[in-house]
Amino acid sequence: MSSFLSRQWLSLRVFKLLSLFFASYFSILLIGFWNAPIFSQDTPEIRAVWLTTSDTDTLLDRPKMKEAIASLASLHFNTIYPVVWNSGYALYPSKVAQEAKIQPFVHKGLQGQEPLGELIEEAHRYKMLVLPWFEFGFMAPPSSELALKHPNWLTKAQDGTQTTYSAAGEVVWLNPFHPEVQKFITALVMEVVNNYDIDGIQFDDHLCLPVQLGYDTYTVNLYKQETGLEPPKNYKDANWMRWRANKLTEFVAQLNQTIKAQNPNKILSISPNPYHTAYNSFLQDWLDWVRKNLIDELIIQVYRSDFAVFQKEITRPEIKEAKEKIPVGIAILTGLPNRITPIEFVKEKALAVRRQKLGIAFFFYGSMWNTSPELKSDHEMALRDRKSSFQSLFPYQPRRIVTVNPNTPIITPTNSVIPVTPSNPVTPVTSTNNVVNPVNKVTPTNPPIIDSSIDPTNVTSEPIPIDEFLEFSP
Repeated sequence: MSSFLSRQWLSLRVFKLLSLFFASYFSILLIGFWNAPIFSQDTPEIRAVWLTTSDTDTLLDRPKMKEAIASLASLHFNTIYPVVWNSGYALYPSKVAQEAKIQPFVHKGLQGQEPLGELIEEAHRYKMLVLPWFEFGFMAPPSSELALKHPNWLTKAQDGTQTTYSAAGEVVWLNPFHPEVQKFITALVMEVVNNYDIDGIQFDDHLCLPVQLGYDTYTVNLYKQETGLEPPKNYKDANWMRWRANKLTEFVAQLNQTIKAQNPNKILSISPNPYHTAYNSFLQDWLDWVRKNLIDELIIQVYRSDFAVFQKEITRPEIKEAKEKIPVGIAILTGLPNRITPIEFVKEKALAVRRQKLGIAFFFYGSMWNTSPELKSDHEMALRDRKSSFQSLFPYQPRRIVTVNPNTPIITPTNSVIPVTPSNPVTPVTSTNNVVNPVNKVTPTNPPIIDSSIDPTNVTSEPIPIDEFLEFSP
């Protein structure tokens, strides 16, 4: 009897040991699966951060700037978007702004230095790309010298209203179709392109025209001249929206062509809202810009507090289409001065983005280290936790190359874009110093991927809650 019990006990013991072994083995496999690198180490990937002057002096204070660059490099970021155009003022010494009589002063750092030049030099020491960010685009405060000294540059709504409300407060809008406005914005951009060793430039959702605007005298006359019609009273009229969106597209084409004519290796990056919002609310048809090879990089702002909605946005067909042509990333909000974003939520979003093989841009540097008020008693530990979470996202050194679209179309004297067709192929812009993405090549045997079913006026998506819309929209 005792021998039988001993054998039973031994069999049970062996069974438990084997069960424990296999459970541990498969646990290790699962952990390895979930933590395996989503990008291989040799795959270029956008890992970007915006640097602002709002609520922080990181850009203006030399020691803080150097500390920020070193910190981002240690966390394996590879791209910086420093603001250079904000509230109607250039945040660098600008002859263009002075000649327009909108900026009698020279913007300097706290130590009397030239902030942009020093930041570029410091970032390049760490092999990071720098794309100066023209944050305000066509937007300006109504009290700015830009708005007060150039009232003929402003557009308006049908009732004569010139202002809208945004995260920046009450703002007015430059008319993106007015030749003097186009000349001014282009001159600002080219001033930075020509005077600084940058890797490209970036505009965001403010390179737009809010859909309710466009009833200024210049635009009304231009519309009548080209169509023989008065602008519809309904600013959501499909033809009226399309005409204005096309005019904005023409400006983007001209801007890109001007940049590439000066230096074909400079990136034109755009960071708009999701497509349905970008077109229907702000007339930015960024999918059309991608299809016409007018931009080199796309960073879509998906600032959603609902993770299910966020997940749905980043898997949309227009994003998949764009990714086949140019580098695409998703912008993730890391917090605002009055709103802390838990690091667990930031990381959850970032991992979801990386699973889609998309790049990441965090808005903004200052809020990356914000910790919850209840953690003030142990701020240092909370800060270490946030930094270690960012570190875990990118465990290896980044690889990123300057990738420009080789198919930038030539602009004709009539300012129209030459269509890409088998009978009229676009001559690629070649690069001598940097690698261009071969997937961008458009030839008769390799046409761009186009899903004609993607109609910006008929895209179904979760509506943005009104508080989020006001907080994150122009």
